[in-house]
Amino acid sequence: MVISMKKRNRRMNIFYIPALLLILFFVLWPLIEALRISFTQWNGYSQNYKYIGLKNYLKLFRDSNFLIAFRNTIVYGFGSTLLQNLLGLAYAVFLNSKFKGHSIVRTFIYMPVMISSLIMGYIIYFFVQYNRGIFNEIIGVFGMAAVDWMASGNRGVIIITLMNSWQYVGIAMVIYMAGLQNIPQMYLEAAEIDGASVWQRFRHITFPLLLPSISSAVVLNLIGGLKLYDVIISLSGGGPGFSTHSLASYVSNQYFKAQNAGYSAAVGIFTFLFIMVVSNIFTNYFNKREVDM
Repeated sequence: MVISMKKRNRRMNIFYIPALLLILFFVLWPLIEALRISFTQWNGYSQNYKYIGLKNYLKLFRDSNFLIAFRNTIVYGFGSTLLQNLLGLAYAVFLNSKFKGHSIVRTFIYMPVMISSLIMGYIIYFFVQYNRGIFNEIIGVFGMAAVDWMASGNRGVIIITLMNSWQYVGIAMVIYMAGLQNIPQMYLEAAEIDGASVWQRFRHITFPLLLPSISSAVVLNLIGGLKLYDVIISLSGGGPGFSTHSLASYVSNQYFKAQNAGYSAAVGIFTFLFIMVVSNIFTNYFNKREVDM
């Protein structure tokens, strides 16, 4: 019986091969190639390139545009994560109480998630554009002067962060709703009988038992924000200048516009390592604080 089970397990392992091959060709191999290219000076299409060692990596923190993109990436990642989780948790708590039409409200909140970020960027552009933009049309009704919303880099970063938060808050909401529905009601009922207030029940029972959901939502939202790309390309193109670029969009800029593939690969490797380190730190932090139900 033991021998037959071992044979069966070995046969089952064969089904992992297609997935491993996909990971090898579409993840591991491109990563290895990007690492190799990052040590070269190459324009991205010529057959001639030369190895320059660590020069591309040493250039990173001397490049003012890279530093701007790095700062923006931190704002996009942590800003979006904070807003998405606060709003997602508030929506989940609100919608966890049954009321007429709550499924319709839930659908409307989640609906933007189903729209491509690239398309959403073009949609938002019609709101913020200077000539006949919806926002300017609205403030024009009140006699206010039109605003070139995307002319300022700082304002553009804020708009992109808010837009990304609004679009993907539905993911956090669904995760938190699932977590709330898995909390045994007996704990909350016992606390209520003991005289605990709504805030005390949330702080000492609901929140600790939601930590697995918080961990999932925070890490997913954080990774999504740190690799933000599509909406930047469609809404601002990284401009004005380089003021709204993220690291992901800066990789594209350096490869296709600046034709500096080696430096672009170095930025990409740095982005990969940065996201991996940050996500692991948050995952380990929450894993140590999770409460077993």
